[in-house]
Amino acid sequence: MNSRILGYTGFIVSLIGLQTSLAQSLVEGKSRYQAAVRLVQSKAYEKAKTELNTIIQREGPYAPFAHYYYALASFRQKNYAQARLMLKQLIARYPDWVQLDDAQYLLAASAMEMGQYEDALTALGRIGDAIMRPAMTQLEQTFIPRITDLRRLKNLNREFPENRTVGLALVELIQRTGSDKADLELSDRLTNRFGGAANAAAQSSTSSPETAAPNAAATSTVQRTGRPKNGYTVAVLFPFRLDEFDINKRRANQYVYDLYNGMKLANEKLQAEGVGVNLMAYDLDNDPNKTLELVSSPGFSRTDLMIGPLYVEPNRIATAFANQQNIWLLNPIATNSDLVAEQPMAFLVQPSLNEQARVAAEQAQSFSGAKRVAIYYGTSRKDSLLATAYRQELLAQRYQVVDFRKLTGSAQNMATTMKLTGTGPANAAPAGGYTSSVGPTLHHVFLASSNEADGPRLVEALSRRKANAPVVATSSAFDLYKNPGSTFSRRDVYLISPDFVDAARPSVAAFDDEYLAKRNTIPSIFARQGYDMLLFFGRQLAKNGPGPVNRNDMRSDADDYLLAGFDYTQSNDNQNVPIVKYQDGRFVRIN
Repeated sequence: MNSRILGYTGFIVSLIGLQTSLAQSLVEGKSRYQAAVRLVQSKAYEKAKTELNTIIQREGPYAPFAHYYYALASFRQKNYAQARLMLKQLIARYPDWVQLDDAQYLLAASAMEMGQYEDALTALGRIGDAIMRPAMTQLEQTFIPRITDLRRLKNLNREFPENRTVGLALVELIQRTGSDKADLELSDRLTNRFGGAANAAAQSSTSSPETAAPNAAATSTVQRTGRPKNGYTVAVLFPFRLDEFDINKRRANQYVYDLYNGMKLANEKLQAEGVGVNLMAYDLDNDPNKTLELVSSPGFSRTDLMIGPLYVEPNRIATAFANQQNIWLLNPIATNSDLVAEQPMAFLVQPSLNEQARVAAEQAQSFSGAKRVAIYYGTSRKDSLLATAYRQELLAQRYQVVDFRKLTGSAQNMATTMKLTGTGPANAAPAGGYTSSVGPTLHHVFLASSNEADGPRLVEALSRRKANAPVVATSSAFDLYKNPGSTFSRRDVYLISPDFVDAARPSVAAFDDEYLAKRNTIPSIFARQGYDMLLFFGRQLAKNGPGPVNRNDMRSDADDYLLAGFDYTQSNDNQNVPIVKYQDGRFVRIN
């Protein structure tokens, strides 16, 4: 139920910007209308309704849009009766309005909230846009199973005999509470008709993921033209863990909500650009069986883009489904290139460790001196994997790796542990300092570490060893906000920074202001990642439609992204890896 409620809520929120692009083509009353829409988006509902009511009374070209936004504002205020009345007036006055399906959906949602299920299902039955089918199913599955009155549910079934959600909810209620023979016979008939599972989201499956995943699921393949269309359904498969929510505790999975909140802001921008995206959120944890159940559900086959899952086995099942359905799957935080190897529909949003190593080695080619390098890494598995990938890159370029080891502890301990000459023990005096007046000659030193204390310690250790070589390191090895500028200016320090944000760019400042206004908090790096990810791939869908990749177009060519952007012109691994350096009191990208 939690995933369905979140999907339903996400769809209602996504409707807030739905008509903006259409309104831009109109002339009369444009400024007033757009100002009212912004008031709705900023949750100033009473002010918005006052402005919208003026537009409604004038009965100009903006009047139907004003009706809709007035109803939406009322809905967001939980004044469902007022929303319902305004929507009925809209439908009666403007029966040919281009966005009538959206009005019918909002009318259905309002009726559901009021417990007027017959009216809600009638409104849903009048929607003709197939793109909205998953959202309609989500709405039904959120509310219909709440009915505990057996007589009322039986009446609903008689009035809407083809509705699977009603039928399965009735089966579940009879099985849970019924004892009448006629009711049990009705349950059997409905079970035979609708498949027997009490879960209307999908048929339950007893097949193991290991045997079922290669075929992606027992679902039909939707024929996709590869051409742009009017709207796209984006499934967000994240471990929201709504059942663990505690208002008094910070969520351990806060990054998931930050990613999703960033996507919602990107969706508003896409709507303003005329790109219709329906965000459908699913609460999906590390559960292969639930993943298989979800991708097997009839409505899910209409998905155009998947974001997640975040766990290995669910991701494998979802990737098989993506390949079968010819839709894209995004891995939002993973850096393992194996996830996209020989997987034509899967993408890494973050550059893989292999790609980071390649770009860093490319940057190191600009350094002078003999090709002798020392490579160090921190305590995490990610650190050692990146260091290993970097060593492979350098060995392929005929570098001599004089030292390769885990390096931790104090600067003194690091200096003592380093072996920089390539032969013999480390040239250090055990307790009396370093007696050599000439340091070792190195092309550069590489550090992969997720500990922000390791970077400054390495710089200090190299100074103790009189090694003046440039340093190439992960930005996570430093605290870029707390470390003094001298840490980065005493020697050449080049940072691999996939999450680099240039705070001086206008688009970054505008996003920060909007996010702060709407979320009452400063955006995290995950919020920025979620924003960029949906904005880029939403634009790609609008440009080329879902399906096989057009490599020539798979590059971010606008300057309104918050992070480095995207480059998939060579592979499904993001090749856009920023290398940054401290210059004139700030960090700047140099590659």
